[in-house]
Amino acid sequence: MAAKDDPIIIKKYANRRLYNTGTSTYVTLEDLADMVKKGEEFTVQDAKTGDDITHPVLTQIIFELENKDGQNMLPIPFLRQLIAFYGDQMQMIVPSFLEQSMIAFAKEQERFREQMKGAFGKSPIDMMKMTTPIKALEEQTRRNMEMFQNAMRLFTPFPPAGNNSAAAPSEPARKEAPEKTDDLQELREQIAAMQRKLDTMS
Repeated sequence: MAAKDDPIIIKKYANRRLYNTGTSTYVTLEDLADMVKKGEEFTVQDAKTGDDITHPVLTQIIFELENKDGQNMLPIPFLRQLIAFYGDQMQMIVPSFLEQSMIAFAKEQERFREQMKGAFGKSPIDMMKMTTPIKALEEQTRRNMEMFQNAMRLFTPFPPAGNNSAAAPSEPARKEAPEKTDDLQELREQIAAMQRKLDTMS
């Protein structure tokens, strides 16, 4: 018997039907989307093999939502950039970056909603202060992009070593190392600062 806090198991059958073992009912992708919005944890398993197929099913939900009129959230430039990262050196840090960005965004969004709940009946001066969460979201996005750009610089491939004849490049090469070290330290500090901000918003 699964514990109360364990994720609900959704079984996917060969006929593509989804079965919620928690409610003993068949569900749709739209039902799963509603569960996500309600914060209900679930994993999707292949009914025959038992393999965890949560990732492809969640991706399919996003695909379905993006194809509904007026629900597009992923701009074309973002999709192009995301596709370009597959197989790239940056692929290894993109998931972590996106995850941390969304966590920070969600926390700021929750703060904004709480302030909006208490906004009715307030004076115009108080209402003017409601722009603060929006500015915070914009600032968080800007800092995230700066951190990501710094990370991209770190993973930029070194110039091809096609010229081995002269010994002169050895001096610039020695100067290159401290700069890379400084960039790495800067990135670590930015990640640590971002984590501290997330902790304070918890």
